[in-house]
Amino acid sequence: MVESKLKTGLIWVLACMSVNSFAQHRFKITADAANHRVDISVNSKPFTSYIYPDTIMKPVLYPLRTTKGTLVTRGWPIDPRPGERVDHPHHIGLWFNYGNVNGLDFWNNSTAIAAEKKGGYGTIRHASVDKIFTGNDKAELGVTMFWLTPSSDTLLRQNSTYIFREEGSERSIELVTTLTALKQDVSFKDNKEGLLGLRLARELEHPSDKPEKFTDANGLATNVAKLNNDGVTGSYRSSEGKEGDAVWGTRAKWVNLRGKIKEEQISLVILDHPKNIGYPTYWHARGYGLYAANPLGQHEMSGGKETLDFKLPAGHSVTFKYKVLIHSGEHLTDEQVNTAFTAFSKD
Repeated sequence: MVESKLKTGLIWVLACMSVNSFAQHRFKITADAANHRVDISVNSKPFTSYIYPDTIMKPVLYPLRTTKGTLVTRGWPIDPRPGERVDHPHHIGLWFNYGNVNGLDFWNNSTAIAAEKKGGYGTIRHASVDKIFTGNDKAELGVTMFWLTPSSDTLLRQNSTYIFREEGSERSIELVTTLTALKQDVSFKDNKEGLLGLRLARELEHPSDKPEKFTDANGLATNVAKLNNDGVTGSYRSSEGKEGDAVWGTRAKWVNLRGKIKEEQISLVILDHPKNIGYPTYWHARGYGLYAANPLGQHEMSGGKETLDFKLPAGHSVTFKYKVLIHSGEHLTDEQVNTAFTAFSKD
């Protein structure tokens, strides 16, 4: 099944590249199957890339940039930058997966997992690029991937469409993901590790004075007794008025992460959609830089007050829809984010 999808996807990509070669648009998408990546640019400047090397256990968008080219996602472990944390090697760019799918952990899987423990982890593998559209107002990338057991059985087919936009000083990524259970019923037991995740650049973390591991200028891990908080400016704010670490484990329609990198003020917003399972989502937002929306881990996030244990029968599908705003300039206000949320809700 996976091999067939790869062949079909390659034919589609070649056709799309042929069509796009006759037109020049503000957005450009370049598929590079040999290097397991698809690059997205706007006005000849990099926006992000969809990457799926064998060294990571799921496809991701990496890295994310503002309109000024500033990196808002952590570089490690792919491209380490000085002063970064070296925890959680599975936190790469922007991703979509979950911590308990038919008993398998898809969230925490990475090359750091010992071989004798790999039997408890699942892997998401890219299968095909199904759609490439580029225009002046937006670009769209459609892909298929499969959620695999350690024995390479397919539990889920994932069809995702990424819609990229840039208006003025703001970029956005809309993600529409449909999961389809294939040969067997699939359970998503309540788990705190999920669902849409993003790992922040060090400057957008919350200031902290706990001992940690960091990378040096050569990308090597270094133990640091106390963190240097110079330039660390991040702070979460939710639609319900929660601030900072208090956002974790609460429900909200959106969260706005506000911070500054050098002299550039940045607002990084994730919008939930009213049609999503578990709306409004719980937030798995940590001060150390993990920024995630988790509608499926209700028992863990509510302290046992709620339970979802979502199940997807064989042959059935479920769709999730989110939007990420990357705003450069004066921080977005609650009113501005609510306006964006209302527009997204009607979409």
